[in-house]
Amino acid sequence: MLSPQLLVLFGSQTGTAQDVSERLGREARRRQLCCRVQALDSYPVVNLINEPLVIFVCATTGQGDPPDNMKGFWKFIFRRNLPSTSLCQMDFAVLGLGDSSYAKFNFVAKKLHRRLLQLGGSALLPVCLGDDQHELGPDATIDPWLRDLWEKVLGPHAVPLDLGVTAPAVPWPSRFTLQLLQEAPRKCSEELSVAGTDPQGPPSELQPFLAPMVTNQRVTGPSHFQDVRLIEFDISGSGISFAAGDVVLIQPENAASRVQQFCQLLGLDPDQHFMLQPQEPGVPCPERLPQPCSVRRLVSQYLDISSVPRRSFFELLACLSPHELEREKLLELSSARGQEELCEYCTRPRRTILEVLCDFPHTASAVPPAYLFDLIPPIRPRAFSIASSLLAHPERLQILVAVVQYRTRLKEPRRGLCSSWLASLDPGQGPVQVPLWVRSGGLKFPETRDTPVILVGPGTGVAPFRAAIQERVARGQIGNVLFFGCRQRDQDFYWEAEWKELQERGCLTLITAFSREQEQKVYVQHRIREQGPLVWELLERRGAHFYLAG
Repeated sequence: MLSPQLLVLFGSQTGTAQDVSERLGREARRRQLCCRVQALDSYPVVNLINEPLVIFVCATTGQGDPPDNMKGFWKFIFRRNLPSTSLCQMDFAVLGLGDSSYAKFNFVAKKLHRRLLQLGGSALLPVCLGDDQHELGPDATIDPWLRDLWEKVLGPHAVPLDLGVTAPAVPWPSRFTLQLLQEAPRKCSEELSVAGTDPQGPPSELQPFLAPMVTNQRVTGPSHFQDVRLIEFDISGSGISFAAGDVVLIQPENAASRVQQFCQLLGLDPDQHFMLQPQEPGVPCPERLPQPCSVRRLVSQYLDISSVPRRSFFELLACLSPHELEREKLLELSSARGQEELCEYCTRPRRTILEVLCDFPHTASAVPPAYLFDLIPPIRPRAFSIASSLLAHPERLQILVAVVQYRTRLKEPRRGLCSSWLASLDPGQGPVQVPLWVRSGGLKFPETRDTPVILVGPGTGVAPFRAAIQERVARGQIGNVLFFGCRQRDQDFYWEAEWKELQERGCLTLITAFSREQEQKVYVQHRIREQGPLVWELLERRGAHFYLAG
């Protein structure tokens, strides 16, 4: 590997920026460049002054916000007291991932690019603005930008002629070596690693609380098209506290039937244990996996086999394929010209990694286990609005979950991983524990006693407002106006009895819209218009705060 050191730093919310960063790392190694890939908040930011060459890959979330795993970096880099020559020896490039349907499209990447210039850094290229809305996805912008990047990087830091670039069809080394153990370990490390048994501070992603599920109740009518669940967890002894507007993150698992199918396809024994070892310095082993770990634990709790594969999946799979016909097809799907076909085969119908492996059985059976960590992304936690207040339900946490299920042109319906897993759990059949932790949300409610709130919560969007109303009523704040909308009063009117009781006590003004109960569809926006004088009175005369959750 050559000098100089290339550093790729990413801020990722859903995994796309991390996937692009890992692709950058692979392409760098193919060009014989030393390369480290790290999340921004795991990198000691003070070391940036010593880095000659850095590529930043940043997603934009919400209304122009940085992802969670770069918030510490974001705060530091915008300190006013940083000298304007701080980064004068650094060449950099910024690759942004965003969605042009939002007003603040790629806001984080643009702002970071300007800030790095202010601190004396030299931009190799204009900022790349990847767009989720493009019919070919962000790759439409990323591919040409990367070609320009390698020309710039290899210009001043040329590869010696005798090295050249590794051919795309040659697999790059796996990030880890995986050693299968002949015997199961005596002490079960998987039991020892269960979080919540010896908590260091409040529960977190690396140390979630295993919350006992108390109830899992369907709250939509039997004939309603959607299965919606009110789920309650017992959080006593967890150290978890939350306020209205906060969110709970849940780490889901793959269904046992899918785990079995995956193991059969790849010829893996789910009960066998293995040890992992990083191949490169500075690359940690996945912190969520114990050492040693069983194949079953890896596939059920870590590998996201139900996700829709990205282009890099096909690229690596083609390198690993011993079957000529399958390899040709995989190379086609991973090529620049094959992106429309990939979209048609995979992205539009939401075909999963497991289903793709079923379509390429000779390749699947030849995948070395060590490459699973390069091929398949980890399962991401899912966030849900908390639907209860600790003031009304001490030591309990409730969520309202719409079970995701929809059809595409594929035979099998598409199912949401987390919502389907939660719906399948039945605490009536025996103890059920769900790994979870809490983080503060984007909704903050007024603390002053006399400030009213107008809450617009159609469907399951009403969940955070139930928490807010419970909290406010417990504190004697009675200026609560709720616009609630659903299809039919007798099918999906969540918490009807609770709202009516609060109305009778004078703690709530409830205005409903049942869209399917009359010929003309009526939605919450129609009710807001009808109640215009009340809304204006609250906003203009009484300084009300207005909230909307979808």
